[in-house]
Amino acid sequence: MAAIEKQNEAPGPVLKEQTGGVLRLTLANPPANALSVRMMTELQEALDEARDDASVRVVVLGSAGKVFSAGHDLKELAAHRSDPDGGEAFYEQTMKICATLMQSIVRLPKPVIAEVKGVATAAGCQLVASCDLAIATDKATFATPGVNIGLFCSTPMVALSRNVSNKHAMEMLLTGEQIDAGTAREFGLINRIVPEEYLQQVVNKYAETIASKSPLTLKIGKEAFYRQAEMSLSEAYEYTARVMVENMLTHDACEGISAFIEKRTPEWTGK
Repeated sequence: MAAIEKQNEAPGPVLKEQTGGVLRLTLANPPANALSVRMMTELQEALDEARDDASVRVVVLGSAGKVFSAGHDLKELAAHRSDPDGGEAFYEQTMKICATLMQSIVRLPKPVIAEVKGVATAAGCQLVASCDLAIATDKATFATPGVNIGLFCSTPMVALSRNVSNKHAMEMLLTGEQIDAGTAREFGLINRIVPEEYLQQVVNKYAETIASKSPLTLKIGKEAFYRQAEMSLSEAYEYTARVMVENMLTHDACEGISAFIEKRTPEWTGK
């Protein structure tokens, strides 16, 4: 494995570590790893930097401690009840930051893998659902429990309903009950389940495999995947046909096809 190339100097709620083309972002505010405004802001800044850094090919989103993320910081939200407006402005700010963050993951021109150990609830579950891939330990659990405290998980619902069937999404949203990793995989929320001691090893293998592909091809493919999902069947085929033609005209596609025919390893340029 390549040596670590970049590492942040001062610890904070989001730790950054890059090995080769894989950037690992760690939610590091245990025990809850709550998505406070500071946590989400730092995560957004890290994603923005990754977007513009050509050396980053894949992003892994992991966590420190026993909880992946318990969602929004309820103590932070509750503290603003005493604001003159009852907290409305702060709640609007929080939800806007959160919505921007989740969309940034989807729109990032590089794959994002969630590495999940422990609990992922509410906006923490939303974070998992927003990632392109999700690999979890056999002890991981997931929930959208807002209904239990009188606050329906409406924003987590957006990412959740785009990953699992309507019936499964509504089961989680209406009951607020936790589901185990096996059920999450059955629902389509996660890709794989692995023992905790092998989690990082498996995630790194996925990340390194993906990072070895053409960065331009990954960018084209990820954008097309999410855009066509919102289209009708005929619109999707028309759109993806154009994408395929444009992709075929790139240098990396030419190189990749030539390398396949010549039985050699392709050399990507990202063009």
